[in-house]
Amino acid sequence: MVVLGIETSCDETAAAVVEETGDNGRPWRVRSSVVASQTDVHRAWGGVVPELSARQHVRDICGVVERALSDADLDRYDAIAVTQGPGLIGSLLVGVAFAKALAWAKSVPLIPVHHLAGHIESLVLGGGEMPLPAIVLVVSGGHTSLYRIETPGAYELLGRTRDDAAGEAFDKVAKLLGLAYPGGPAIERVAAQGDDRAIPLPKTRLTHVDRNAPHLPGRRDFSFSGVKTSVLRHVAARRVAIGLEPDAPLPSQHVSDIAASFQRVVVETLLDRLFEAARAYGAGSVGLAGGVSANSRLREEAAARGSVEGVPVFIPDLALSTDNAAMIAAAGLRRYRAGAVGALDVNADPALAM
Repeated sequence: MVVLGIETSCDETAAAVVEETGDNGRPWRVRSSVVASQTDVHRAWGGVVPELSARQHVRDICGVVERALSDADLDRYDAIAVTQGPGLIGSLLVGVAFAKALAWAKSVPLIPVHHLAGHIESLVLGGGEMPLPAIVLVVSGGHTSLYRIETPGAYELLGRTRDDAAGEAFDKVAKLLGLAYPGGPAIERVAAQGDDRAIPLPKTRLTHVDRNAPHLPGRRDFSFSGVKTSVLRHVAARRVAIGLEPDAPLPSQHVSDIAASFQRVVVETLLDRLFEAARAYGAGSVGLAGGVSANSRLREEAAARGSVEGVPVFIPDLALSTDNAAMIAAAGLRRYRAGAVGALDVNADPALAM
């Protein structure tokens, strides 16, 4: 079976073709994957502007889909998988409307996909089926969520961020430090020249029950607003201490030390939660997915902890870490084989539940 995937949840217009392999260990193969990034569109604003994002998707989607089909050397496919949500409503609507029209025109099934399910299945797409039960951390600009997987395609939420997502915190701290957007790569780059113990920053541990989900006691939730605020206060205090104006840039070594300290705290916070959950549930494997999983320190320390714990660690290739349509096609194949096919009246849902 061959599936065309379409992804437009935020600021990448993506299309990909994925086919089943017949191999139980590595069930899917990427025939093509095309991503049109909007980073240059949004850089001047320091973050994603929803209206600009939606307009750019309209401009790009036809060409991106045509290129994906051409690269795959295909003139037919068996189904179309599309991101239904969550995400920016204007962006989602472009992909969903395009996928519905194409599914109707080609008389093929339409498979709506949850964006985070796509990130989780990117682990299987890249490394083969994970030993179950698995604990997977999806960490990106918009999401920081921890899941347990007992059976393929079934994702149990164990915890999530209460405020900023980790990637969002990277962007905001980068802006505080006068670094470029997107913040994750910028912080990683300057942190390489910094002392990651130079600045004492807090690691938040949440142990109380989520009032919005009282039936889930002991949730392993995250919070990054505290460390972000600590960076803000430290930057302000440092400017005063060295006699700078309130908006003046800090010396480069100060910026590197703050970036390195912030990166260390975020990485440790994420991995502490991931491996605590792995031990608590007797995980057969753990996984890191989402855009922040491209961070080299996070990848290296996850692999090192997995080696110590004796648990295999799944991390997608860099091309599968950020938003892409191959992961959506893979999740669509998983859903199709489970009998989940959508109707042509399906609509985008910016707050779609898993």
